[in-house]
Amino acid sequence: MKLDYEIVYSPKRKKLTITVERDRSIVVKAPTGTDLEKIQKVVESRKLWLYEKTHHEQKYHPPLPPPGKELVNGESLPYLGRNYQLELSDSNEEIQFVSNRFLVPKAQAKQRGEVFKNWYIQKAKEQILPRVQIYAVRMGVEFNLAKITDSKYHWGSCTSKNNLNFNWRLIKAPMFVINYVIVHELAHLLESNHTSIFWNIVAVQVPNYQLAKNWLRDNGNTLEQDF
Repeated sequence: MKLDYEIVYSPKRKKLTITVERDRSIVVKAPTGTDLEKIQKVVESRKLWLYEKTHHEQKYHPPLPPPGKELVNGESLPYLGRNYQLELSDSNEEIQFVSNRFLVPKAQAKQRGEVFKNWYIQKAKEQILPRVQIYAVRMGVEFNLAKITDSKYHWGSCTSKNNLNFNWRLIKAPMFVINYVIVHELAHLLESNHTSIFWNIVAVQVPNYQLAKNWLRDNGNTLEQDF
């Protein structure tokens, strides 16, 4: 069983870690100067785990059919774990979320992709980034920068420079899932690998984290659909 993997070196990294990305690719992150033979031995020792991860059903569902070209009255779009209908409006100049429905300017109906992507990104900044700070204080950790990104392979990530990135598509998920992803990335500031210590740190802050992992496994492909 041969495994292909990418090696990413960093002078600030102290430990070697292995991750399986959402596209099933394997990435080894190692301190600059790490001997290639050592990396190969570590990968070899985790070959069974890597095989299971790269063949796990959650890593990719078949792609969803593309959405229509225009937004239409009565269409439902997700926000914070629930679907809400939208109504095209002559009076509105921008998207508004009022009384559990989206009010969308008719003039923007043909721009469905960019209109809602921008709205989601803005809401992600408003809803997710403040919670990163809240949980950082609770966990007693400090990060350099937190931002919303347009990633195709991560729900969240923690860089060697202690920067935290969160996929804007998370704003479509329930808050307990968002909390889990936030805590997951902050926990990497305390424990870089997914050890028992790491999961204990996560469990203290998000006791139902397994439910959140299962939710992402079952619904991740829905979040990935751009509107």
